[in-house]
Amino acid sequence: MSELKKDPVLILRFDGEDLKEFLESTQFEPEISSIYSQIGAINLTLWKCITAALEKLTVKHGIPPSSDPWVLDNIVEPALQLLSLDQLEKPASEEIFIEEFRKFIGHIIKHLHEKPLIVAHVENTCDGSGIRRLLSNQFELNKLLDLVWRDLPKDSNAGGEFFRVAIDVLAPSIDLPHYGTVDQFDSMVNEICSMFDAKEEKILLEFKEMMTFVLGKLSLLLEENPICISSNSVVHEPLPSPAMVLPSSSLPLEEG
Repeated sequence: MSELKKDPVLILRFDGEDLKEFLESTQFEPEISSIYSQIGAINLTLWKCITAALEKLTVKHGIPPSSDPWVLDNIVEPALQLLSLDQLEKPASEEIFIEEFRKFIGHIIKHLHEKPLIVAHVENTCDGSGIRRLLSNQFELNKLLDLVWRDLPKDSNAGGEFFRVAIDVLAPSIDLPHYGTVDQFDSMVNEICSMFDAKEEKILLEFKEMMTFVLGKLSLLLEENPICISSNSVVHEPLPSPAMVLPSSSLPLEEG
């Protein structure tokens, strides 16, 4: 396995204070307004607007990870149920959305004040170093590409899709995210794979040459534009006494 740049696990405590600070800041309304535009919310119900907007906020705003099933069931859904059901089922103007989203966040803050939540937060930087390590070892590269080739469907009409599948098979070995999980990474892969003719016949030797080219291009793109990938997990077990618990404000707000 290649060496992925890893930050240590941070144990974050969500007690509503950081989220309250964001709610009361001058940044709240412009940011939520921008999110409303991004999600194309004009034809969505208020409920869909709120849930889509929530996905745009991160632990760095002081919000627990809404993708976590426990958070969804025990914090997000109860907060939604405190809003007007009639309003939730109707399309929402930007003004109504901001007003109701403010109430929704207020309910989450109240919940966190009463029952603080502990979350384990990890950030990994994907900068292409795993690819470069593989490319520098010709024996390992050949062995791995032989295994990938063996398992790939040999559809001569697959074109760029053929190489997207190959990258996805390689991903765990070179510390890349799986295709379809990180938009920025998907764009890089699509850009490279679009160079290939869909009707180009593939044999093993050509496949190895092309994959080496693809991996080299991807490595350069990631070196120029590293991708920060974070994961969060709610901690339900008691923490060991030496564990350091930090507020979510200890994380920089800008995305990596």
